[in-house]
Amino acid sequence: MQIGITLPNSHLFQPKEVKLKCNGFPLNASVNGQSVNLKTLSPSTEMTKKHIANLEKLLQKTNPVDSNPVIQQSCNNRSTLENKRRNLLEGLNLANIWPDEMRKAAEEMSPRHLNRLKRLLSSKSIEFSPRNNLASRWKEYHGSNNWLGLLDPLDENLRRELVRYGEFIQAAYHCFHSDPATSAEEVLPERHVALPDRSYKVTKSLYATSSIGLPKWVDDVAPDLGWMTQRSSWIGYVAVCEDRNEIRRMGRRDVVIALRGTATCLEWAENFRDLLVEQNVGDDCAAGAVQSKVECGFLSLYKTSDDHRVPSLAESVVNEVQRLIEQYKGEPLSITITGHSLGAALALLVADDLSTCVPNAPPVAVFSFGGPRVGNRGFADRLNDNNVKVLRIVNNQDVITRVPGMFVSEELDKKLRESGAARVLDMLDCRMPWAYSHVGTEFRVDTKMSPFLKPNADVACCHDLEAYLHLVDGFTASNCPFRPNAKRSLVRLLNEQRSNFKRLYTSKGKSLTINLDREHNFSTSSCLPSPSS
Repeated sequence: MQIGITLPNSHLFQPKEVKLKCNGFPLNASVNGQSVNLKTLSPSTEMTKKHIANLEKLLQKTNPVDSNPVIQQSCNNRSTLENKRRNLLEGLNLANIWPDEMRKAAEEMSPRHLNRLKRLLSSKSIEFSPRNNLASRWKEYHGSNNWLGLLDPLDENLRRELVRYGEFIQAAYHCFHSDPATSAEEVLPERHVALPDRSYKVTKSLYATSSIGLPKWVDDVAPDLGWMTQRSSWIGYVAVCEDRNEIRRMGRRDVVIALRGTATCLEWAENFRDLLVEQNVGDDCAAGAVQSKVECGFLSLYKTSDDHRVPSLAESVVNEVQRLIEQYKGEPLSITITGHSLGAALALLVADDLSTCVPNAPPVAVFSFGGPRVGNRGFADRLNDNNVKVLRIVNNQDVITRVPGMFVSEELDKKLRESGAARVLDMLDCRMPWAYSHVGTEFRVDTKMSPFLKPNADVACCHDLEAYLHLVDGFTASNCPFRPNAKRSLVRLLNEQRSNFKRLYTSKGKSLTINLDREHNFSTSSCLPSPSS
């Protein structure tokens, strides 16, 4: 953006006649070899006086300029010169002499903010945050101490790990939407997944199958949407870290299980089957313990197979993890399960199975984004007893995290139990079909803290995975504003949630993203998010 400014009596600043030197204060000028004080000159307008005063104040804060030019400059010197020029323009306070409309525009979006927005809208950002060595503390970041002292304020290393695991889920979404159909004759054992972290390799594709189905005439009416009514759908993958440098950085070989959220009609139908059912019929409970129960629909998607054509999600993931444990026997291993929405619910069922069915299972941790409640208090106690560590990332405005269930919240439940109503609540947990309870440690973010999103953003935006990653990337502490040096690209979020962006950033972002597309020659809709610190 170029702005032309015409100052009155501009002949006072002709470079051929006047040379400015910073020889002490006030501002002095040399004309034909004689020193002249510019304050003794008679400006024709008050604006010129104000301009000279601002210029004098600015030069008082800068170092004297060397009169000998430097012919060759390094990149650092050029950067320093650019910063001085930027400070010079800001110090002149030129916005005060603009018309009202231009001054208002400058206040809304300064060049500094435009540059920051342009950087955030670039999905090929050149600012990569270093990955610190986690070898000595990897168990702490994996939840051994329930992330005590790492969440508020948010530890920088943990922030990066959370965003990185969220990007594994983004890859699952991208792979499914690229090829949502599942062949009726044969299921390809593996799919190509564009992983955001090249140090990992996909070893197993995972499918979820619904126990219910739609009439055949639905496919006849809409054959092009057959994938919406298919019983079995690709839902995620298992990946293992194979890069030696990354293994040394993390202190162990990490196995990731990434699961996407709801995408098909039958998956939505299963979500609404929200009655609690026994997780394993016939299991004996300890005296005084609450029977473990989970949502009927989630359990159906997890346990159902498709007539031996597609194994159940439970069978696939347990067998693959057992194979990897045997393959890398003797090495330090960790199992990280990450999911969004429906994937977050299934992640808890996977974690429960691995902690109980896999002998000598390595440490199991779950990082869930926007997950609903999955089971009752008995299920939560079961996971805790099996030493499964769960970190739930929750958006204050996300209603999905408050369902299913019809009784009190976890906070009120705790207060009631402390007040002596534990026996009554235990009875409800055992007998009522909607007595749900959340699991694990909660990490809460807030849409209203984002400077880019509208505070009244709709339900879809508040539950969107990219919005979650945006909020995690900008979170510093619960009592602090959005992180000013957040590096995550806004391209995907702007494309998917444009109506929920503040109008100022929508209008500016539209022109900037168009320019970036032409400059980098890439499609913003298909690119993966940039790394974040």
